[in-house]
Amino acid sequence: MNDADIRKYANLMSELGLTGLEITENDRVVRLERAPAPVAPVRETVTLPASAPAAAPASPAAPAAEGVEVTSPMVGVFYAAPAENAEPFVKVGDHVKRGQTLCIVEAMKLMNEIMAEMDGEIVAVCAENGQVVDFGCPLFRIKAL
Repeated sequence: MNDADIRKYANLMSELGLTGLEITENDRVVRLERAPAPVAPVRETVTLPASAPAAAPASPAAPAAEGVEVTSPMVGVFYAAPAENAEPFVKVGDHVKRGQTLCIVEAMKLMNEIMAEMDGEIVAVCAENGQVVDFGCPLFRIKAL
């Protein structure tokens, strides 16, 4: 395998959001790995024109979503546990530490661990085991401790 092939595979990994890729060619195995890109929380500011009426207060039946949303960094299949009959990595009410594995997203036969970006408590699991998730799809909500 030459330098151009390795660059091609590295670009493919970046394009698809993969953290690892293994290529077998002529009895040679090449494994490329990279750290996942950090996901920054999204903050949105909306400025209303002066003539716009004030927004109505939120109804008590619709409470604001609590915590920080953890989203999928890629398209793939969400797995809550490391194996079919195993306990899930985390469940609602669990306290997690930064860097702790929350789930796995399988993309192109590669298992990508999704890790907590902060210490906190799991307040919601937003995806179902075996569900296909898209880039940016909510997976968890974590409340900071």
